[in-house]
Amino acid sequence: MEKINFTPKDIVNKNFKPKMRGYDPADVDEFLDDVIKDYETYSKETQRLQMENDRLVSKVDELTKQLAVGKSGQTGRPVSNVTNMDILKRLSNLERHVFGAQLNDDANRDSRF
Repeated sequence: MEKINFTPKDIVNKNFKPKMRGYDPADVDEFLDDVIKDYETYSKETQRLQMENDRLVSKVDELTKQLAVGKSGQTGRPVSNVTNMDILKRLSNLERHVFGAQLNDDANRDSRF
């Protein structure tokens, strides 16, 4: 990353020596005012982007740690991709297992009479 040489304050406080046949000081000052505004805008945007980058790097680190813990199976909640259909199938199998045995018992008792 390249070094920034001037702050907005450095630009504001810069004085140029007048010379014969030099530039119009008012034009130079007006231009420098615009440069200062742009420079301040870039400086704020750079700070904002640096903060956003730091936040995202932290988030990536956090998610990487969670992923590592999930893969190693040490701690944390297991990730589940169970759908409603899976739950319904499991419930149906459970009902067949529990109530199916009762129905078979009831059917056997009824057939004896």
